[in-house]
Amino acid sequence: MQYAVGMSITEAKGTALPAVVDAGAVTEFTDDVDVLVVGFGIAGGCAAVDAARAGARVLVLERGADAGGTTRMAGGHFYLGGGTAVQQATGHEDSAQEMEKYLTAVSPDPEPAKIHAYCVDSVEHFNWLEALGLNFERSYFPGKAVIQPNTEGLMFTGNEKVWPFKDMATPAPRGHKVPKPGDTGGASMVIDLLQTELERLGVEVRYETGARNLVVDADRVVGVRWKTTDGEGYIRAGSVIIAAGGFVMNPEMVAEHVPQMAEKPFVLGSTYDDGLGIRMGASVGAALKHMDSAFVTAPVYPPSILLTGIIVNKDGKRFVTEDSYHSRTSGFVMDQPDSAAFLIVDEAHLQRPEMPLAPFIDGWETVEEMEQDLGIPAGNLVATLSRYNEYAAKGEDPDFHKGVEFLAAQDTGPWAAFDMSLGKAVYAGFTIGGMATSVDGEVLDVAGAAIPGLYAAGACAANLAQDGKGYASGTQLGEGSYFGRRAGRHAAAARAAVNG
Repeated sequence: MQYAVGMSITEAKGTALPAVVDAGAVTEFTDDVDVLVVGFGIAGGCAAVDAARAGARVLVLERGADAGGTTRMAGGHFYLGGGTAVQQATGHEDSAQEMEKYLTAVSPDPEPAKIHAYCVDSVEHFNWLEALGLNFERSYFPGKAVIQPNTEGLMFTGNEKVWPFKDMATPAPRGHKVPKPGDTGGASMVIDLLQTELERLGVEVRYETGARNLVVDADRVVGVRWKTTDGEGYIRAGSVIIAAGGFVMNPEMVAEHVPQMAEKPFVLGSTYDDGLGIRMGASVGAALKHMDSAFVTAPVYPPSILLTGIIVNKDGKRFVTEDSYHSRTSGFVMDQPDSAAFLIVDEAHLQRPEMPLAPFIDGWETVEEMEQDLGIPAGNLVATLSRYNEYAAKGEDPDFHKGVEFLAAQDTGPWAAFDMSLGKAVYAGFTIGGMATSVDGEVLDVAGAAIPGLYAAGACAANLAQDGKGYASGTQLGEGSYFGRRAGRHAAAARAAVNG
């Protein structure tokens, strides 16, 4: 195993890798456990629960004063399918096979074993969450929204009904939301339930305690160096599971890996999404994947009627089907010249959003005047809108195959424009990349071999979420909890095998 020895162990910041500690140099360990979990968000909490249920002696370290991290900021969607109780109760047929087809289609670099496992086990994982105490309402929200307005338990949260994916897999709603109204904080109840379960299981959680460095013995990770405001020490562990979040709050790492997020978008994360967990893994040779990918979005809906309009770039050309999930649309905006784009609607379909993330620019009596004021080459927007209107009037969209429910000719002046350009619209996002892992959360090196004793789950691991265009709301909570559980069980079993 090749170790990267970067900064000193007291300078774990920036992009440098933490130093690796040789176990032979450690004179005393404060603890000796089977499984040590670093970070108590949803991935770490689920890993600890299933490891403890498997009989392992588990200890959790959390840098914050309370559990949750970025999970507590989430709205509370879990991307689950295959025929869950909520899907069945609301009359939506789904299967693991169709779910697998969809997730494979939206993944630029699909990992078949992970996708298959996630889909085949999706109903079991749903039942596990409900057994924990998370009861999803047996109701369905049929509208197009970023999040359900009330407590509905199910909605479409991805691109299942969007071309070309609707032709590649049978669409089904898979966004299962915890029963709490609102856009943020819904997942807090999951953390509360995990805390209660870990207490019942007798698992100790040490808050305001950060893991700073990995301890190795030959080619195996055997523990961590920890630090608090009062002191520091070393913990020996049969396995270490890093579930310490992403790196969106680390400006240097963001600038290096996802420079499109370095300036204008707002970041979505907790204080501890500083990439330290990822850098700890890299210090012992972990391969990193999708580090240049990010979820970046500025939804133009609700109201969904705005999606009947057209989205064009600075050349007046359409480039995406407007009924896409908001981060898919935003991802394509980022690809346009100067990351500039406009949403064009006519008076008959104009409604003002309650929270306008894409600002209203103005209204014009003619398309020609609008074209000139927006700086679009003369005739381009006129031609694009004319072609769209011609086919929309017939319920067709030969260029981007927008869903019929969002097809409507924009031919009733005056016309309005919203600015979706980066730097004008209010974009926000988080990082997606992290350590390469096996289906059981084992951290892999650049050759694809598992690094003995090291696991990763949650936002510091690369799993189903690979870029913003293929993302669906609920992916992070869904995959974080599921692959966290797998990592916990595998780590517990590995320790049991070592103990004979």
